[in-house]
Amino acid sequence: MDAYTYIKKAILHGEFPPNMRLTEEYLAKELQLSRTPIREALKRLESEGLTVSLKRGVRVRHYTKEDIRQIYDVRTLLEGYAAAQASIHRTDLDLQEMKAANASYEQVINVHFKTGESTIEDILEINRRFHDCVIKASQNQHIQSHISKVVVLPLIFRSFYWFNEEQMRNSLETHSTILKAIQEQDVERARVAMHEHIYHGRDQVLHHIKNIEEDYSISRKTK
Repeated sequence: MDAYTYIKKAILHGEFPPNMRLTEEYLAKELQLSRTPIREALKRLESEGLTVSLKRGVRVRHYTKEDIRQIYDVRTLLEGYAAAQASIHRTDLDLQEMKAANASYEQVINVHFKTGESTIEDILEINRRFHDCVIKASQNQHIQSHISKVVVLPLIFRSFYWFNEEQMRNSLETHSTILKAIQEQDVERARVAMHEHIYHGRDQVLHHIKNIEEDYSISRKTK
């Protein structure tokens, strides 16, 4: 596993928790690599918003509740607009790609809950593919660059990590609603369905972060 993949996975899984300081020395020793690939990996992760540069090394980015609300608000506006534009400009090929992505999404969810052979990363990747298809169908070349700045992987990963099977299948159903609205060129329904979809993920993150903070506060008081 290369340095970038290793560090990114450790951040997503919480092995490198928020605010943890990472240095080239530590990571080079941990991965038994030279500092050059470590340095390149850290620069890439910083550009993706997963780390913050320090005078010496980096720290894993921490998000407050207000950060989360603001990030999801901006993402909702951008992806809601993309879905609305996709319902106007979509082609037959766009619809085929969205249907294929959603079919893959259903399949990976089934495998995950029936056999456990697919991971949250697999589900996250297929979900991203569906959203990318919607953005592509909008035919606005500027949307992707803006959305990429507010698609914060640790937050999205955690929202999926905390989904139970019913919630995951509700996510699949919302994808189908978005797809149907785009196919029928129902601009407002496409926008609203995308808003609902993204806010559902936000609510999952906020709910669980609140519970984690409360549990932490109680554990400190009992010590």
